[in-house]
This record gives sequence, structure tokens and C-alpha cells, in this order.
Amino acid sequence: MTTVLVSGASVAGPALAFWLRRHGLTPTVVEKAPAPRAGGQAIDIRGVALDVADRMGLLAPLREVRTRMRGMSMLDGDGNELMRSTEHAMSSGRLDNDDIEVLREDLTALLFDRTRQDVEYVFGDSIATVQQDDHGVHVTFERGAPRTFDLVVGADGLHSTVRRLAFGPEKEFVHHLGTYLSVFTADNFLGLEDWQVWVREGRAGGGVYPVRGNTELRVNLGFEAEPIPYDHRDVDQQRRLVAEHCGGLRWEVPRLLDAMWKAPDFYFDAMAQVRMDTWSRGRVTLLGDAGYCASPLSGQGTSLALVGAYVLAAELAGHHAAGDHAAALARYEARMRPFVALNQALATENPGGPASEESLERAKNAITL
Repeated sequence: MTTVLVSGASVAGPALAFWLRRHGLTPTVVEKAPAPRAGGQAIDIRGVALDVADRMGLLAPLREVRTRMRGMSMLDGDGNELMRSTEHAMSSGRLDNDDIEVLREDLTALLFDRTRQDVEYVFGDSIATVQQDDHGVHVTFERGAPRTFDLVVGADGLHSTVRRLAFGPEKEFVHHLGTYLSVFTADNFLGLEDWQVWVREGRAGGGVYPVRGNTELRVNLGFEAEPIPYDHRDVDQQRRLVAEHCGGLRWEVPRLLDAMWKAPDFYFDAMAQVRMDTWSRGRVTLLGDAGYCASPLSGQGTSLALVGAYVLAAELAGHHAAGDHAAALARYEARMRPFVALNQALATENPGGPASEESLERAKNAITL
């Protein structure tokens, strides 16, 4: 149980690679993108995940690049302010706690920088097949030569290839939460200064907040809908869906939709959760969104990824001498499942709004390291 293939180089994969190397194991990370991905929304690191970041030596650099919002406004469809707050922001929650909000790309850059010297990264490739026997997992790739590993970890997100290959079709495990979300970057033509603005009318809405010293906007536009069939590779089709469902919003939304067509980092997906009876099958296991996506509606996906990586690596290391991967994976699941359950519940506790502060406080600290 020395060599571990990790599929996915976002947050969970590099975090796992960091801890595997720390424990003396040999990870290889394969990522279908040609390089670490840029773009993405602001994400939160909370509770126990802050302890994981601290043990990785990332707490100080994360605090340096954290977002620094002063507050937020909520508008109606015409842009009339309904409420404002200097105590909390929609994207991050209370502004006076110890939690850290950073841009996803800043966290992934820090993780990659901490692991690039002693972890093998294979960019521009992906797993094609996995075949297990008593001696390991034989893996073929879309581009590279076949290789054999002691263990394979799917850290490849909501639409995990590893999960499909080892467990079956996505439809068996991915549960739609009734909402679609797009995220992209635009110039700060609104002149926002450390202030978020959110607008909602009917089944559509969104928010904008400034980043990079108030020079850019991160735009979130979304809508409620039952499952929609679309091509995950057809970005223009996804843009058309956003334009169709959000086109009735007024305020500055028409300008934001114009910017959407020019954005190089456009992202679109359903808000969904992954629910599985087991995350492991033989020598293959799942980590983060691939196994237990809580959805961005929970605000806890990044924290689940960081904590899951820490726990999985610790259990693999603890059972390494005995070569008992089955015991390691069983212990990983036993430790993580209660934590995952509480954090997934945050996304459904208050449909259309955030979970209570009490629920978030309980969920983000519901595991010990």
C-alpha cells in the first residue's frame, strides 16, 4: 500500500498528496486539465478544516489572500435595496468569526505549490479503465501508458470518472437539489469596494462581489429548475441556459450576462449532492465531492475535502505496515460519515437561504483530528 493514484488536482487531490508524502507514501496525481485550473468562486475554510490548514503550514498564507468584505446588500429585481448588513455576507457568513474565505484558485495554487516538488503530477490526462486484483489496481489512461498502483483515489469532483468506473452510473448517486449555478469573472464595472450585492426575483437570482483589490468581479448567476439535460462539454449551451433563465432579471444583470459571454473561466453545474452507501470498493476509494459532495449550498465542500484528505491519509498510514487497505478505508468511512451527514444537511435545512448559525457551528466542528 505504498503507491497511490489520485484522480483530480483541485483541492482534495493535492491535499491528500501532501499528507501521503508526509506519511511516507508515494502519490501520483492525474488531472485532465492541462494545468491547475483558474477561476471559481470564493470558498470557505471553517472549523476543523482550519486546523488541517494550520498543520499544513497554510494558515498564514491563506489569511494573507482572504477576501475582506465589509458587508452586503440584497436587492429586488429592479435593484431596490431590501436590506443590508455589515455583520455577515452571503458568500461567507458572519464577518467576525475565525473562518477564512478565499478564492478557490488561491487555495489550489497554494496546495499545488506545497506539493509540486515531491509529488508526481500528470496534467492533460485522465483515467480510462481500472481493473483490480489481489496485487493492485491496473490503470489505463486516455493518453499515457498503463500503470499499476496499490490504491486509486477518486478526488475528481461531482462528475467523478473514478466513481463511474468503480461504482456505476452517476445517476445512481447524484441527487439534484433543484438549482443551477454559474460562476465567472468580469471587470469591476460596478465600482464595488469590498461589498457584495445580491439580487433575486422569482426562480432566478445571483450575486457579485469584488476581488483582486476590487479590480475584478466574481459573478454568480443561477436559477431553480428540475434536472435539465445538457452537454457538460458544451460551454455555449450552458451560457444559453443561464441567459434564458436569468434574462428576466433587471438591475445590472443584462450587463453581467453580456460579460458572461466573454468570460474565459465560465463554470456551470447543478447544485447536487452525492450520497452513497460506501465510498470504497476494493482498492478504490472516493474523496471529497466525488464521494460526498454537499454542494455549494452547504458552504462546506472545501472543508470536507481538506478534512477528508487528512483523515484518509492518516488511516492509510496507520494501516500501512500491516498492508491492510480494507481496514484503513473502513476506518476512514467510519470517522468521516457523521461529519459528512451534518454538513450535507446544511444545504437542505433552509431551502432558498442559509442554514442557521447554530447548525453551521455544530457541523463545521463535528469531528476530531
